[in-house]
Amino acid sequence: MKRKIAILGATGSVGKSTLDLVERHPERFEVVAVTAGSNASALAENARRTGAKLAVVADRSRLAELEALLAGTSCTAAAGEAALIEAASGEAELVIAAIVGCAGLRPVMAAVDAGKTVALANKEALVTAGELMTRAARESGATLLPIDSEHNAIFQCLAGNRIDDVVRIILTASGGPFRTASAETIAAATPAQACAHPNWSMGAKISVDSATMMNKGLELIEAYYLFGLPSERIDVLVHPQSVVHSLVEFVDGSVLAQLGAPDMRIPIAYALGWPERIETPAQRLDLAAIARLDFEAADLRRFPALRLAREALEAGGAAPIMLNAANEAAVAGFLAGRLRFPQIAQCVEQALSHDDYAAPRSIDDVLEIDRATRSRVEALMTERCA
Repeated sequence: MKRKIAILGATGSVGKSTLDLVERHPERFEVVAVTAGSNASALAENARRTGAKLAVVADRSRLAELEALLAGTSCTAAAGEAALIEAASGEAELVIAAIVGCAGLRPVMAAVDAGKTVALANKEALVTAGELMTRAARESGATLLPIDSEHNAIFQCLAGNRIDDVVRIILTASGGPFRTASAETIAAATPAQACAHPNWSMGAKISVDSATMMNKGLELIEAYYLFGLPSERIDVLVHPQSVVHSLVEFVDGSVLAQLGAPDMRIPIAYALGWPERIETPAQRLDLAAIARLDFEAADLRRFPALRLAREALEAGGAAPIMLNAANEAAVAGFLAGRLRFPQIAQCVEQALSHDDYAAPRSIDDVLEIDRATRSRVEALMTERCA
């Protein structure tokens, strides 16, 4: 029997990779719903290619365009948050959660509440609502599967093992484009330089997060909620080749690592096929050709964002939400030319200096803290540009 899938964020990089894999295994999967933010044309093409029953564009102003593009098909076109929630909580057994930012929170929570298997590519879901989401998963019986390559690697290393036997988990980081750059180079970095990742092809925001290493900080928080280990048992190790995706150390001294080419189709395939594996077209690993694997400690002076993320995790409450919102706003400011590269972390640190929000009790609370933090960072950027 085919596994029914909904792809939230079908037109982004994770969505495209998911569709590539699904189309290579038509006997195993049936796409029942696809969604996009505003790209009605690409969404309609996806719906036609997969035979999806429901296509949802978040931007209501693009609904008429989507309806016209899907005319003559059996696919229903819809728009807005309620329709996104319907796509997430409908007939799909597996929901690929790849909507960027907090826009994905309500749909992902709807899928969790409905007891689905949810494959998370959206960092914001657990960073901002980790306690709410993991509690909801326990209550509904939902399964959370990580798609991020690092967390997926840990998940694979834990297969057949007990979490009680784990001493620590080690997230690997490429170090981004500024791993060996001078302080002067980093201070003068342009958006184009920050987005020039040495190993991965990603969107602008996540590329900048890699350059600041905030992406690893967000993954640190994700790991806490996914695997239940405290901050002091989650380490970060810089590994410039991006071949070892993460490691797990056990009580007997054994360390298991998951290796592979830097291709997101590998972790996506693991989530799609779980608990089985499916074939991918990813390049096979040739260690003799690679010849060497390097590792080094993360430099917290060079990359203060990593320190800020750990502090937010350990502070708990609203701090991770504020960290994420402040970072998103500051990165947008940097990409727009309003901030210099080092000012991204400075704005985040200033935003975190406010502790006037209690821990969220609902997604509404999360979104309000997110809104207020973005507003605060906007004011900070305005002051800096005045």
